[in-house]
Amino acid sequence: MSIKVKEFAFVFHPITDVARARKFYEGLLGLRVGLQVEFSPGQWWIEYDVAGQAIALSNALPGAISSSLALEVADLDEAVSAARAAGAPIAFEIKEFPGCRICGIKDPDGNQIGLHQHKTA
Repeated sequence: MSIKVKEFAFVFHPITDVARARKFYEGLLGLRVGLQVEFSPGQWWIEYDVAGQAIALSNALPGAISSSLALEVADLDEAVSAARAAGAPIAFEIKEFPGCRICGIKDPDGNQIGLHQHKTA
């Protein structure tokens, strides 16, 4: 069984200073915010739309030290089952957010890939 990837979901960059990051991405690069969520006071997830693709920034994920790729999948539960059956290491179990669900797996070199599914309205 293989995972049914629908599209590229986002590239994630961890940030430490939201104001400084916004000045760079919005000011210098001229990107427009597509989505922003404040999980708790001062803890942000911000997505910029770039030609239908997303760059996601967050200071709300402790321990996140590198960029990562996320792929939109047709069925997250099925995708996680396929990853487990193939012996792919699970970086983190399914996490639920208001608009989506995500699980992390690792490729053979240890690079993290997010398997992401938007929730239907």
